[in-house]
Amino acid sequence: MSEDLVTVDVSDGVADVRLNRVDKYNALSKDMFQAIVDAGESLAARTDVRAVVLSGNGRGFCAGLDMGSFAGMADSSGDSGNSAAGGLLARGDGPENFAQRPAYVWKKMPVPVIAALHGVAYGGGAQIALGADIRIAAPDVKLSIMEIKWGLIPDMSLTQTLRDLVPLDVAKELTFTGRILNGEQARALGLVTRVEDDPRQAALDLAREIAAKSPDAIRAGKQLLESTWHADERSGLELEAALQTGLIGSPNQIEAITANFEKRPPAFKDPE
Repeated sequence: MSEDLVTVDVSDGVADVRLNRVDKYNALSKDMFQAIVDAGESLAARTDVRAVVLSGNGRGFCAGLDMGSFAGMADSSGDSGNSAAGGLLARGDGPENFAQRPAYVWKKMPVPVIAALHGVAYGGGAQIALGADIRIAAPDVKLSIMEIKWGLIPDMSLTQTLRDLVPLDVAKELTFTGRILNGEQARALGLVTRVEDDPRQAALDLAREIAAKSPDAIRAGKQLLESTWHADERSGLELEAALQTGLIGSPNQIEAITANFEKRPPAFKDPE
């Protein structure tokens, strides 16, 4: 993982992840794509992480694709264009390709991810934010699904994220126009969860609140909602029962009950 492009600090169960290509508004070069994926995959494998805060250093969250890094894409007849597009669209072992992973890795994260948005969240930056479970935005944030400006469609897992937040007609309007929204406009449409003057601090406070809960129940809750939100009735009900069966009587569930009765903070253990 490139510590220059993405920084990660884990403290008391909260992973503080910051996009760190400050001179380019954290725009997405190929190396930036890889650094974000590496950060997400490394955190997903850790049992001591209970919540993640994803933010951007500098003046904005992420300005989207660094078109200068992929300038060859403009020449559809040249090898450089085909190479750049082919590299982004290359598929690995899972359903997502290289371009989709920086956003989809957060949706697949086993623990909650909270994105803190300030400055700009354009194009790919907006799609990375949509991969989080919760988004907290500054009032003056500028958020846009901006690919149409470049003659493109959103292709960083938007089909798996935006559908959970807005109706189809709203998704189409945003995709067809590339309209830029501020924090309150984005909240009114359901793109962000809430608006705060200091979104990163609010995200850290929420992450610490989540990290204080049973990590087994938090992970099971995310698995339940991610797996069943678009599933059939039987799948949802059966997974509820299966996950609950695994939680009842487990050490962390017993600790939750004991701490409540003893009126003390719980001391949960990390999942094995």
